[in-house]
Amino acid sequence: MGEINVSSHNLGRLLADSTGTPARSYQAAFAELAESHQGRPAAEIAALLRRAADEALLGFTATDLYEQAEAIRTGQRYLLRIRVT
Repeated sequence: MGEINVSSHNLGRLLADSTGTPARSYQAAFAELAESHQGRPAAEIAALLRRAADEALLGFTATDLYEQAEAIRTGQRYLLRIRVT
């Protein structure tokens, strides 16, 4: 399980919502990768997650991204604790 701190003003960068925000959220990118990259190498997935995190201006560590990539690779659920500041 991972953990991230996100400002309430930037929560839309992380989570998908129904407000029609034009930018793709990290949650949407993660879901797309989970659907399309299961079974692929974790390093390949982590690189794509890093790009999505950078585009969303989210500060995931390399360890966070690798844990997420492993969850996608193996098809397991990944729990992320979000602390809104």
